[in-house]
Amino acid sequence: MAASATTVSRSGDHPGLRGSPLSRLPDRALRIALTVLAAGILALIAFFFIRLYVEARPAFTKFGVLGFTFDNNWDVSRNVFGALPLVVGTLITSAVALIIGVPVAIAAALFVTELCPTRARGPLTVMLDLLAAVPSVVYGLWGVFVLIPKLKPAEQWVTDTLHFIPFIGGAAVAGPNYFIGGLILAIMILPIVSAITREVMATVPSDHKEAALALGATRWEMIRTAFLPYSRAGITGAAMLGLGRAIGETIAVTLVIGNAPQIGKHLFDQGYTLAAVIANEFGEAANNPVHRAALIAAGLVLFVLTLLVNAAARAFVVRGQHGDRAAAEPTGVAVA
Repeated sequence: MAASATTVSRSGDHPGLRGSPLSRLPDRALRIALTVLAAGILALIAFFFIRLYVEARPAFTKFGVLGFTFDNNWDVSRNVFGALPLVVGTLITSAVALIIGVPVAIAAALFVTELCPTRARGPLTVMLDLLAAVPSVVYGLWGVFVLIPKLKPAEQWVTDTLHFIPFIGGAAVAGPNYFIGGLILAIMILPIVSAITREVMATVPSDHKEAALALGATRWEMIRTAFLPYSRAGITGAAMLGLGRAIGETIAVTLVIGNAPQIGKHLFDQGYTLAAVIANEFGEAANNPVHRAALIAAGLVLFVLTLLVNAAARAFVVRGQHGDRAAAEPTGVAVA
């Protein structure tokens, strides 16, 4: 009886209220509050979309939605606006950022989680996270004054050596170009991809690693067969979030891509992105309703592109989780 009374006292429930509608009131209030907040986020996203569409409607009325999105002609002097060069520039720089940045981020996270000495783990983690604190304009200026002049000879050597590969070789290298923009973005997405990957890798059960080592696997074989497969879904989600970060970056890319509203013929040619054109031209578009509407339409295309990337990330993560569960079922290995 004494033990029962102590339990009731610690729980904070009065015996007379247990099971009554009044005792469930906090749970209901919490559920309602969280539901309202979640619905508010969805309503805010819907409001952004509708508002952008309303503001961009003059451009869509003049050029059509598909005509604006896929026309290869952005000419302010003739009041003609097609966003395809901007979409292509956004996708190329983001792809370069993923190809360069994600392997480096995964390698850094793997080293910090598994291979780094314990004493150096904390400082290395802080240094990686500090990359996120550097303002984007600093990355852009570093790209202008350091990366572009230093890398131009190497870029020219690559394009001369690989002249037989389309889109990479056989052309003169411009100073600002797609590759420099992608390289800057790769550095900028390192902290977010590395931080999420580290958190995911930290959840790998020690039983998995110890079982692989006990079966005679080397450290690399343990990482390849037990460590990375368990973290695959989380790493994919981290990469997709990094892609979303790269797609929306503005100032740093604006400084190093050249701001040429045309589709470049190769990787080291000048280009433009959706975010960069909005930052560059919105001020001068105040007296031109069609130009202003075209820039807002470019923002709407960027918004939809970001939503698609996040939806793809969610689909990859869910698919990876299902695959891991299916692989674990025959052996009885529990998958979180």
